[in-house]
Amino acid sequence: MILIGTKCRLEQTVTEELTAAKIGSGLLPVFGTPFMAAMMENAAQTALQNFLDADKGSVGTHLDISHDAPTPVGMKVFVEAEIVSVSENGKMVDFKVSAWDEKGPIGSGTHTRAIITPDRFLTKCNAKLDK
Repeated sequence: MILIGTKCRLEQTVTEELTAAKIGSGLLPVFGTPFMAAMMENAAQTALQNFLDADKGSVGTHLDISHDAPTPVGMKVFVEAEIVSVSENGKMVDFKVSAWDEKGPIGSGTHTRAIITPDRFLTKCNAKLDK
């Protein structure tokens, strides 16, 4: 049973490799939105995985976030994902996600993950290569 209210918090220091300029989502050497989004998804996946059987995993299906403040190279960023709801069939899990740096909030939003069987998922995905 997936427990509503479960949280996972992750942190990392912003490096040149984690900037908008490096990934191409912008021109400035500030923490890139794609990296914030990835951290949010990672926190959600980590919070959920503890509730799943060994033969199950999850994939992100929806991410709705805002990136509201810049973070310079050298500063720590933190993200948190909290399980807020589970669908009736137990296959879709919704999260509240938030991010902040050492000076305050930098982003927030929602994220949804689908519970999957990895082998089955990859078989279906790789079938796209068949002609």
